[in-house]
Amino acid sequence: MTDSPLSAWQHAIEHHGFVQDEAQELAIMALEQCHKALGEGRKSIKGVYLWGPVGRGKTWLMDRFYESLKVPARRQHFHHFMAWVHQRSFQLTGTPDPLQALARELSAEVRVLCFDELFVTDIGDAIILGRLFQVMFEQGMVIVSTSNLPPEELYANGHNRERFLPTISAIKQYMQVVPVNGWQDHRQHPGAVQQRYWVRGCGQPDPLAAVFDQLAGGQTLASGPIEVGHRLLEPVRAGDTVLWSRYADLCEQPFSALDFMALCDRFSVILLGDVPCLSAEQREGRIARGTEDGVERVEAGDRELPQLSVHDDGVRRFIALVDECYDRKVPLYLCAEVPMEDLYTEGYLQFPFRRTLSRLQEMQMQRFGQPA
Repeated sequence: MTDSPLSAWQHAIEHHGFVQDEAQELAIMALEQCHKALGEGRKSIKGVYLWGPVGRGKTWLMDRFYESLKVPARRQHFHHFMAWVHQRSFQLTGTPDPLQALARELSAEVRVLCFDELFVTDIGDAIILGRLFQVMFEQGMVIVSTSNLPPEELYANGHNRERFLPTISAIKQYMQVVPVNGWQDHRQHPGAVQQRYWVRGCGQPDPLAAVFDQLAGGQTLASGPIEVGHRLLEPVRAGDTVLWSRYADLCEQPFSALDFMALCDRFSVILLGDVPCLSAEQREGRIARGTEDGVERVEAGDRELPQLSVHDDGVRRFIALVDECYDRKVPLYLCAEVPMEDLYTEGYLQFPFRRTLSRLQEMQMQRFGQPA
């Protein structure tokens, strides 16, 4: 644990070969200011909203802030937080204004909330988030988050986006918005490489077999399906701490982010084989109309729905799996049909997949999985 985010950043530059980055310096000073205000016990404190392209160090910076805190705090990936919110809201069914009750409950437990990868794609989540943020800010909670987008681009082009605009205004009012958009992707910083990604040609032996034998040597092997949440997963092989699964069995089945959390709780290494090319031909865009448009086309009411890839559900799970492994420092070994840069080149999820690709690239570094 470090004394402050600034001292952790300076130590990384002096002793771990981190590259001096002006954009990071602005971010670390904002975090340092917030950290100092919390240490002084001030009541009114602005949080920090760090946004920028993948690989610019946003998560690393936020984690150093979180680790140095001496007040009650919680750090979560944003989709984990929203999963918890949905679960807790269901438990509070029957309570007047359950979201307000949830926010007050949370503010009584922690002073600071740290979110990684704040990203809104669903109108339901947008509305929930708006109400939660409103109450949490009123309660004096400090929110620190990372995102690939500036606040004004959150939920861009989303259905009923006007209902999310007050949340964007609140973020700008209660959080210091800092771009972390330096020229260098720090995940590509030179370092020792450890191969964790293979392209398997037709008729070639599966490289994951040798990896599994090496990592699971001496472990007790599972003799059948393993339980994941409320479902069963048929692994290729599974040991005490190592799981080897096929893409179709893990990403094309109705597993959730909570299930991937459970997998990372149980296994310290995950191998995923038979990963196909995830790009696919897109379906034709469709026009969405209300029931009043049944007789004639109403131009003003038309909106074109996104063109969805037939693989989108599986790709979303794959993204969630990579995020979970990355967050937990669980090495993920992949064997695929195509090179990493060709995994997903076309489709509705191109934007979020940029982060996935960057994280997969960092996972090829020997340093991945080691303590920061």
